[in-house]
Amino acid sequence: MATAISEGNLKAPTRHALDWKNPEFYDETAAMQEMERVFDLCHGCRRCVSLCNAFPTLFDLVDESSTMEVDGVDRQDYWKVVDNCYLCDLCYMTKCPYTPPHPWNIDFPHLMLRAKAVKYKKGDVRLRDRLLTSTDLVGTLAGIPVIAEAVTISEQNPLVRKGLEKVLGIDPGAILPPYSGVKGRSLARRDATLSPDQAEPAGRTTGKVVLFTTCYGNYNEPHLARDLVKVFNHNGIPVALLDKEQCCGMPKLELGDLEAVDKARAVNIPQMIRMIDKGFDIVAPVPSCVLMFKQELPLMFPDDADVQRVRAHVFDPFEYLMLREKEGRLNKDFKQSLGTVSYHASCHLRVQNMGYKTRELLEMIPDTRLDLIERCSGHDGTYAVKTEFHAISMKICRPVINKVKQAKADYYGSDCPMAGHQIENGLESGANAPHHPMTLLRMAYGL
Repeated sequence: MATAISEGNLKAPTRHALDWKNPEFYDETAAMQEMERVFDLCHGCRRCVSLCNAFPTLFDLVDESSTMEVDGVDRQDYWKVVDNCYLCDLCYMTKCPYTPPHPWNIDFPHLMLRAKAVKYKKGDVRLRDRLLTSTDLVGTLAGIPVIAEAVTISEQNPLVRKGLEKVLGIDPGAILPPYSGVKGRSLARRDATLSPDQAEPAGRTTGKVVLFTTCYGNYNEPHLARDLVKVFNHNGIPVALLDKEQCCGMPKLELGDLEAVDKARAVNIPQMIRMIDKGFDIVAPVPSCVLMFKQELPLMFPDDADVQRVRAHVFDPFEYLMLREKEGRLNKDFKQSLGTVSYHASCHLRVQNMGYKTRELLEMIPDTRLDLIERCSGHDGTYAVKTEFHAISMKICRPVINKVKQAKADYYGSDCPMAGHQIENGLESGANAPHHPMTLLRMAYGL
């Protein structure tokens, strides 16, 4: 056993496919038994205590039990741990020494995902959580021009926020995303200037991309799509759009609604394959969406050849530009320096194991320095807006906020726009708004 353990520690983590179509996956007793096994090992290690609130919750339950061991914890309290895990993946990718191929075979995030799926199957899900994760539905309704303006104004009204807290459990102190009457897809289509015939392949890149606008880039901050199109066109990369797209499925994955993830896959993957067959690569401006197609869907559908093809052709936008840079295809004609940028690398970007491509590119801009922050913002899309978790999320984000304050940078922001606003929420009133790195790159180009 000692030899097996030492060998396991020396090998790269291996992610097992999710057996989510097996009825045993939803067996609550079996899931509880596996949680007890893993929780006992985590209790003996405790390396991940600083990452999120799931681990402090677990360790407090153990330390306050009659035995001070996992066997003294009421299994129904396991759900408190599950509810505090937002699947950032950092424990698996950066902390845990017992991930497969280690014989202890710990994949804490995917165990929590299984538990969330069991909980969802039981119907133990609040209406609020169903609504918050229905991003296309909410975005379509709230994105109607007149309604978008009314929603944005209402979100600033203390009385409305108190009502949202009482009815839905949305914390009045949380920053809610704005809704735009102009869709990101519309801006992207309008601003695209290059035709696919102008594409120039380089290395792994075909030189022409399809923009998966994402729910956030389409309904909430459409300038993300506009900025990406302008930057890519400036680099000689034509940008097209899918004829149809739905939410990537990450919000429903985090809810445990795996059937909804499958339905989103059934819409998005064929659309992407059609464009891949035409020689396009795929990019998306939000790291969680890229991760969904790079990791989660391939693990849910390991035998789906189309899902695996999409995985090979989907890129973070800065990853794509830096691949072009390796082949001498990056436009370095920068018109404006950025000074000091306090740059937060989001969790779902870090776990893609590609290095800090955003930092590498922005540091090429003359007279620009990036102050890198490698801590979780605690946002998770929905976790930070819920009444029961908002204060915890801000505590998780406090080290990030303090770093931004100390840097006194000219700009701050994150590849995850929601993380950027989470940081904003912890800064003094009147602080400058966050800037997405793609927006900063557009500014540096003078576009």
